[in-house]
Amino acid sequence: MNDAELLALAARLAQSAAAAILTIRDAGFAVERKEDLSPVTAADRLAEAIITEGLRQAAPEIPVVGEEAVSDGAELAAAPRYWLVDPLDGTREFAAGRPEFTVNIGLIVDGRPRLGAVALPAYGELFTGIVGQGAWKQDAAGHRRIQARRVPEEGLTVMASRHYADDPRLPEFLAGRKVHRIVQIGSATKFCRLAEGVADLYPRFGRTMEWDTAAPEAVLVAAGGRVTGFDGAPLGYGKPGWENLPFVCHGAE
Repeated sequence: MNDAELLALAARLAQSAAAAILTIRDAGFAVERKEDLSPVTAADRLAEAIITEGLRQAAPEIPVVGEEAVSDGAELAAAPRYWLVDPLDGTREFAAGRPEFTVNIGLIVDGRPRLGAVALPAYGELFTGIVGQGAWKQDAAGHRRIQARRVPEEGLTVMASRHYADDPRLPEFLAGRKVHRIVQIGSATKFCRLAEGVADLYPRFGRTMEWDTAAPEAVLVAAGGRVTGFDGAPLGYGKPGWENLPFVCHGAE
């Protein structure tokens, strides 16, 4: 399968998982705790099952690394080409009844995101991208190409994590920059708002895992943005423990 076919596969499975998540949300669900005390629900598990089965059936030669499988103790390793799946990014938002949760399916090639699909179930939105080829958004208005923007004259629209709203590192990082407004929301939704050109900067100080960022980074980079560590280096994928360092997302420059 070529990149376009793999992206279509990821997009279809992200939408299927999104539909299942909404069904569970509407029916009601319990919130459990993993060993690291992060929340998990039946929606996380069902969405990962849908995605993993679909990826393995359609592209059995590409390994799948899913958040819930790793959390359950599966010993999965990086490969020259593999999928990174977060079946429900923003479980805390989902459990709290907020709309800021996503389904993330990203393909890593040689340690870098190649393509990704990010579904925003509660918004009815789907973001897709292939690095070097472009990024797209699908919603009730149709399917269209998107592009990250240059910072407007009014200043930066900054995306910030809801759960790090009082982090003193944010005002320190923004000191000396012209900031128009700060929007605090959860999940990979922040990457998508940069990719579609309605925001400009997203610094992340808190802990994230590679499955949180693979798909949305692919979308943002495909849209003309970039993601780096605070030292300016690429995040890199396939790290021991799958944990990211703090990073910054930028729009177009």
